[in-house]
Amino acid sequence: MASSAAGTLEDSADRNVQMWKIKKLIKSLEAARGNGTSMISLIIPPKDQISRVAKMLADEFGTASNIKSRVNRLSVLGAITSVQQRLKLYTKVPPKGLVVYCGTIVTDEGKEKKVNIDFEPFKPINTSLYLCDNKFHTEALTALLADDNKFGFIVMDGNGALFGTLCGNTRDILHKFTVDLPKKHGRGGQSALRFARLRMEKRHNYVRKVAETAVQLYISNDRPNVSGLILAGSADFKTELSQSDMFDPRLQAKILKIVDISYGGENGFNQAIELSAEVLSNVKFIQEKKLIGKYFDEISQDTGKFCFGVVDTLQALIMGSVETLIVWENLDINRFVLKNHSTDEEVVLHLTPEQESDKTNFVDKETSVELELVDKCPFLEWLANTYKTFGTTLEIVTDRSQEGSQFCKGFGGVGGILRYRVDFQSMEVQTDDEFYDDDY
Repeated sequence: MASSAAGTLEDSADRNVQMWKIKKLIKSLEAARGNGTSMISLIIPPKDQISRVAKMLADEFGTASNIKSRVNRLSVLGAITSVQQRLKLYTKVPPKGLVVYCGTIVTDEGKEKKVNIDFEPFKPINTSLYLCDNKFHTEALTALLADDNKFGFIVMDGNGALFGTLCGNTRDILHKFTVDLPKKHGRGGQSALRFARLRMEKRHNYVRKVAETAVQLYISNDRPNVSGLILAGSADFKTELSQSDMFDPRLQAKILKIVDISYGGENGFNQAIELSAEVLSNVKFIQEKKLIGKYFDEISQDTGKFCFGVVDTLQALIMGSVETLIVWENLDINRFVLKNHSTDEEVVLHLTPEQESDKTNFVDKETSVELELVDKCPFLEWLANTYKTFGTTLEIVTDRSQEGSQFCKGFGGVGGILRYRVDFQSMEVQTDDEFYDDDY
């Protein structure tokens, strides 16, 4: 069971990285502008046919041949040809659909640059789109980023229970049943004690049935299939269920809120959604707070199982000791790969924009030789592409919470929770000793 739980964490971390990559892509696509209508946005939903899209593009090619402006005609035909070439790489539409952006954009320097992007989104895209414009259309990708967490609802009162889920704007009723519980007044021929005992037994069986049904509906493959649970009801049953030993601990850990409602059944379900709206919108926020809170606990307890700053974090990554790598989504550090031609050695630097403007950073301190730039990319992008090779999970956080803001400002926006204690100070001393040994 532990391994499946770890699998869930990894899946959600991977998903977060994918979402960050899409966010970054949307930002760059939205900023791009072209001359004329030579920028094609094409989205093919999962069950569509490549052959149908290829035919549609061939028809478009014929229509575009009639454009009067020579420059515009050539650029549109060029973009359509690029899309056709891209589609030849696919025999069928990928399971989650296909997104293609092709066209000639004008860079900040006023130069023209061809853009060809094709990828399968991280979750199914049910939009069919073909647009030829002077900009790329990314609305469908933005919709993909909308929070798609699924939440479970258990609405129970003295008349029965309802089990439902809410995902985005879609609510589903999974199951409901009614129950006939005895009221508190006695009946003729029974002692008050015996009647009270029977009543308690029926209530107990009702709570047991709800707890068992919840396991069948909200747990699949030994782990919860919902991001959180809301318990709702008009009587004391919801509190009884949350504290009961019969309620599965895996689901108990997922309870986000217990709400009081005036009705049962479907009306109660709608009321519960309204009352818990704030909690549901904050789930990601809460998960982030928990993660950074755990990181701060390691620091306050001085366990040594933490690292911060680019140098220590990279050292811990290379050692394979980072369990969870935490990085701020707007980290403004670039990774430079430089080459010293006199020694044929490669040098890797991680610099902020201020350090980048200081040109002495690109000169070898010992030989005073200017280093040649081989590669430059944002540090977070490099981490997003390589974190799996270090055997770690990558969590990309915001600075919207108090903890997140403290992490970004106080710890430079990069750090990690380690698998075991690492003493970075003694490692620095060791390297200094080696340096002195070589020198003398």
